[in-house]
Order: sequence, then structure tokens, then C-alpha cells
Amino acid sequence: MLDLQGYGWMLLEGLQVTIMVGLCSLALAICLGILGAGAKLSGSRLLRAAANLYTTVIRGIPELLLILLIFYGTPTLIQNLAGDLGYDLRIDFNPFLAGVMTLGFIYGAFATEVFRGAFQSIPKGQIEAAQACGMNRSLVFRRIILPQVWRFALPGLGNVWMVLIKATALISVIQLEELMRTASIAMGATRLPFTFFFIASLLYLAITLASVLIQQRLEAWANRGIRRA
Repeated sequence: MLDLQGYGWMLLEGLQVTIMVGLCSLALAICLGILGAGAKLSGSRLLRAAANLYTTVIRGIPELLLILLIFYGTPTLIQNLAGDLGYDLRIDFNPFLAGVMTLGFIYGAFATEVFRGAFQSIPKGQIEAAQACGMNRSLVFRRIILPQVWRFALPGLGNVWMVLIKATALISVIQLEELMRTASIAMGATRLPFTFFFIASLLYLAITLASVLIQQRLEAWANRGIRRA
């Protein structure tokens, strides 16, 4: 039997922080993904270029490097610029907010591609039929496109979530006491690395299994009424 030596509550608190960071980051990633997909599919060359730059740059840089750059590099850069202008400025990012913003920004790039594919999966005939019935672009988006986008996007968003929730372990480097960080603290205090990292692994696995079940239910809900060949 694994002896947690009184640190079990700390792991549970870390688990809660991990889930909160994951959910908040996913919400931000979905918002950015819809905006990014809209920009990629727009008729504006400038918007398409901006969206392509965003997804290319973000997907080409390691997550850990971006986290360190935003949490440690950005405040230093701003402080140095303020110092050059004669201002004495000190900036400290909130670790939770910095973690959510960074992960949301990173996985927004992946969500952009998911939504782009989902938008393109909607038959054009449906949109043309809605326009022929007198619907304007806003009404077509709300009544025809948006309800179907979720059906096509859910499998991809599920994959984004699976990767994102594991990536939350990276934000332990900015001292946010999520699951990985609390496991490290407990390990350092008890000298039981296998015990606490093994428990942390099981908790990440539990999140993944629960996520798979929820995703299956959501996909079944989104596909209700769809006749399969």
C-alpha cells in the first residue's frame, strides 16, 4: 500500500488546479480557434496572412519555451523598456493567469485548424439554400453553420484537450502548484519519488479516461438524428 505520509490532500489540491487550468485554457483556445479559422477562411488577404503566421509560429515553438518566454521574458522586457524611458516599473504575472493565457494561446493555434476543417466540412449547398431562402450571413452562421460545426469539430477538440491537459504539467516551471508541482514538493519532502510520481500518473490517466467518456457522450449528442451509411 502506498504511504502518502499526509500529502494526499496536497495532490488533490494540485489536481483541482490542473483541471481548472485545463478548462480555462481550453475555453480560451476555442475562442481563438473560431477567430483564427474565420480569419483563415475570410476573403481578406491580411487576415489570412495573420492567421497563418499565428498557427505556423505557435506550432513551431516548444510549449515549454513559450511558457518561459511569456512568464519570465515578457515582464523583464517591459521593465527594461520602461527603465529606458525613465520609469521604475515592476511587473509580476500571476502564475495561474500566465499559465492559462499561454496554454490557451498555444492550443488556440491547434484549435484553429480543427475549426477550419469543421467549417469546410459543411456542404456548401446548405449555405446556398439558406441564402436562397433570404437568410443573411449572420443568420446563416447562427442557424446553419454553428450548430453543425461542433459535430465536425468535437473529435479534433477532444484530441486538443487530451494534449492540453498533459501539457499543464509544464507550467510547474512557473511555480504554479498544479498536480506535477505538488507531486514534486511531496517527493522532495518525503524522498519517495516513485510513490508521488506514480500517483500523479494515475491521476492524469484518470482525467484522460473521464475525458474519453465525456467526449463519447458529447459526440453521441452532437450526432443525434444523423443517419449513418
